[in-house]
Amino acid sequence: MKRERFPHTYVIIFGIIIISAILTWFIPGGEYITPEDIDSYKGLTEVIQEDVEKSIVPVYRRTESNPQTWQVFSAIFNGFVRQSGIIVFILMIGGAFWILNSSKAIDNGILSFLGFSRTLEKIRIMRFIGVQNIILTLIMLLFSVFGAVFGMSEETIAFIIILVPLAISMGYDSITGVALCFVAAALGFAGAMLNPFTIGIAQGIAGIPLFSGLEYRFFCWIIINIVGISYILRYASRIRKNPSLSPVYVEDEYWRGRSADSGSSVTSLSGKGSVTAFALILASLVLFSILNPVSTLQFGDPVSGSGSSVTLPMLPIISLLFLVTGLISMKRSAQMFVLNILLYTIVILIIGVMGYGWYIMEIATLFFAMGIMAGLAMGYSPNRITRLFIEGSADILPAALVVGLAGGIIVILEDGQIVATILHGASSAMSDVGDIASVQIMYLIQTAINVVIPSGSAKAALTMPIMAPFSDLIGVSRQATVMAFQFGDGFTNIITPTSGVLIGVLGVARIPFQKWVKWVGPLVLLLALLGALLLIPTVTMELSGF
Repeated sequence: MKRERFPHTYVIIFGIIIISAILTWFIPGGEYITPEDIDSYKGLTEVIQEDVEKSIVPVYRRTESNPQTWQVFSAIFNGFVRQSGIIVFILMIGGAFWILNSSKAIDNGILSFLGFSRTLEKIRIMRFIGVQNIILTLIMLLFSVFGAVFGMSEETIAFIIILVPLAISMGYDSITGVALCFVAAALGFAGAMLNPFTIGIAQGIAGIPLFSGLEYRFFCWIIINIVGISYILRYASRIRKNPSLSPVYVEDEYWRGRSADSGSSVTSLSGKGSVTAFALILASLVLFSILNPVSTLQFGDPVSGSGSSVTLPMLPIISLLFLVTGLISMKRSAQMFVLNILLYTIVILIIGVMGYGWYIMEIATLFFAMGIMAGLAMGYSPNRITRLFIEGSADILPAALVVGLAGGIIVILEDGQIVATILHGASSAMSDVGDIASVQIMYLIQTAINVVIPSGSAKAALTMPIMAPFSDLIGVSRQATVMAFQFGDGFTNIITPTSGVLIGVLGVARIPFQKWVKWVGPLVLLLALLGALLLIPTVTMELSGF
């Protein structure tokens, strides 16, 4: 019997939970107190209270330690509660796409796309440049822009089910498919220009103009994408030449098998089913257009309204376009109409996120409706749609379970009350080391904290009230401090096991965590070094907004 070289992903995560619990026995408990919330604390000494009232930064104080023991088991339950939103999101997405996939619409769409790309390869200049590279680059730039502008993260889980089969059909592997959307969005997230969930919150807390320093951030975004996309293209080219070199070649048999089973036939129009789905969707779009005749798409902070925005009658335009394309696609085939539904689902997703502040609940609802409409368009009965949804949710259940497990890591660290102590110890190392060293230490601190707290907005709320005033004391601009936060928050999102989004993405793509780490590790190190270099001009040069 062959011995397994690597532990299961569940084993790795539970091991990290145990290590986190051990740390709570050796790291003292602590917390930060600000003047605004001093009244909510009881039992403060006069010295601590006086320090808080006089200080411009939150004051750290030791608290009673709370070592974790049996909590390593209850943390799993609490992790599921904490990550319940993402877990339900994954289950609903899985069920909806299972209905969609049963129609073979995506498979036929991929076949048509591949046929189109082969046609382009007949053009000499396109063959010289490389049609495949152009396609991959355009897809990655699209998701990178989404990450940079509105902080796309959780939304990438839904696209994994589309892009992984596409990548494998093009001769690549599931890692390439994940890189096309998840890693690309992370590159944009790290080089964010208008991301309201990181830049907006961090700059607001730091007390500097929202989205100032845009010019240098745009330059950083370009450099980060050149490096990241080049790394991915180089890997993808090697895999296309010899697919067996892929570290997930065995795991990808699941996707190759699905592709082989899909066939290439086009189902003819299913009559009343497509007509009914078309009428219901069009009626809904018209109703939403009446209720929301214009939509304001924010390219900045959706709360304060700062940043750029554009106001257009988006929903009426979408309704009119759906009327035309829906009729045309129905005449061709039911599968073409289902693809039309998928296209408008993605368009409405973008409008909802940028115009109405949608998050995972609204997005899951949108894809759930898409799944039902796709089943109806194919002429499925309600019972068959239900069975397909249950099968899809069951198929993707392991991905949802591992997200809850990963949530237990954060629960242990927070309940052990050691997060503030770790931050305090790290920030104390910044005294009298010079501007360049100071901003690099801030960068390291934010990177380390990101392993514990992968949420950008939560980390900004925790660290920026401390880092921003402290940067004044050591002579580093607050804008540079925000940049250190931005890079520290962005790069490690694609490798930290505490990220529910990463674990969810890998679960859906069926990529073992250890194999992902082996592949993405060099890229993370490269990006981390690049971030350190890009921070140097923020303290050595005169930059706009710094």
